[in-house]
Amino acid sequence: MTSALEWFKSSYSSNDGPECVEVAIASVDPTVHVRDSKNPEAARLSFTDASWTSFLTFTNRQV
Repeated sequence: MTSALEWFKSSYSSNDGPECVEVAIASVDPTVHVRDSKNPEAARLSFTDASWTSFLTFTNRQV
């Protein structure tokens, strides 16, 4: 159940910017949930831990 998730966002994010996502990691299964911080009731994306790790690895290479 995603309503019991503890959501967090990057310390680099501010409340003033138009684009920011929040992330929550499910404790029951290794699923990472992502939502829009400005519209938390909208649709969410869910990733397996392996696909999330791949995404982070890819984005870190782009910096």
